[in-house]
Amino acid sequence: MSSDSLEEREELLEEFVREVRQFNGLSASFFRAAAARIGMNVTDLQVTDMLDMTGPATAGHLAELMGLTTGAVTGMIDRLEKARLVSRERDPEDGRRVIVRLTPNEDALRETGPVFDSIGRGWDQITSGYTDEQLAFLLEFLKESNALSRQEIARLREAPGDADKAFSAPLEGVQSGRLVFSSAMSQVVVRAGRGITDLYQASFEGTLPKVQVEDGTVTIRYPQRMWLVTKGQRVAEIALNTAVPWRIEIRGGASSVSAELGGLDLLELEVKGGMSSLRVELPEPSGVVPVRISGAASEIIVRRPAGVAARAHLKGWVSEFIFDGQVYSAVGNDMRLQSPGYEAAGPRYEIEVASSASMVIISSD
Repeated sequence: MSSDSLEEREELLEEFVREVRQFNGLSASFFRAAAARIGMNVTDLQVTDMLDMTGPATAGHLAELMGLTTGAVTGMIDRLEKARLVSRERDPEDGRRVIVRLTPNEDALRETGPVFDSIGRGWDQITSGYTDEQLAFLLEFLKESNALSRQEIARLREAPGDADKAFSAPLEGVQSGRLVFSSAMSQVVVRAGRGITDLYQASFEGTLPKVQVEDGTVTIRYPQRMWLVTKGQRVAEIALNTAVPWRIEIRGGASSVSAELGGLDLLELEVKGGMSSLRVELPEPSGVVPVRISGAASEIIVRRPAGVAARAHLKGWVSEFIFDGQVYSAVGNDMRLQSPGYEAAGPRYEIEVASSASMVIISSD
């Protein structure tokens, strides 16, 4: 799959996730509005709706579905029983368990019926425009989504608060690695993992990302929940095994990106998206290594080892651009510079900056 196709798919997935999140949020808002209209507690209304869909259930099962403690569910069932909306009965197969079932209540039905009938008619109108095959596809997606939600509810209830914040994968027979880091962050640190035996090691603070590893490609993707960035920092630190060469892609922007790559065999580096600060420490190159940086930034600093040749292609607009000690002000629009002896050099860097930035520094140690 080409890089353009990957970006299109990534954009499509991000839009898809936003719409699913909005659907879930609006569903919760609907229950709050419906509960307020009929004078019920929103959780109580959700439980009665769940019992209507799934049939009788134990208190423990309701607790699992709702993500509540058994004590909270017991108090809720007490309220609903007092309001004559549910009844308790012993499980005929296990007398220790109590089954909760809805109780026909004409007064309650007169209150809740019109609320759910209205949205039900809306759903009927939407689905009338789909074929049987499309409805079967949507049904499969919803079943798998509901199963995933149940798993995540159980995981959140049972896992300790600091679980699963460290990730790694075995090196095994991997000949080359690729890191794809996607989504907005507060702080990202990628470094050469000298001495590590795994393909990579990563640790995270804040919301945990989805991490996939396949054929040497490590993909780290955060959910598109921008409100999390404002509510609390999301920090990621990734160490890469120095025994194999790497291609690195950082997409989606961050407040701060630091790439401490000294000692790594770097094949390619690409950083895309807005950021406040980008600092890159390049290693000794083993060939012609492209470095591409794009997106608005406040400060971009790229350092390479002493004696390593480099060519810089500035495609954006920069207030101050420093290349190997040469200072340029208010420059951009296809400016090209290179170090002495670049054309005859073997291993070297080709650095492209397509950013609008306050300051860009490209230098050698």
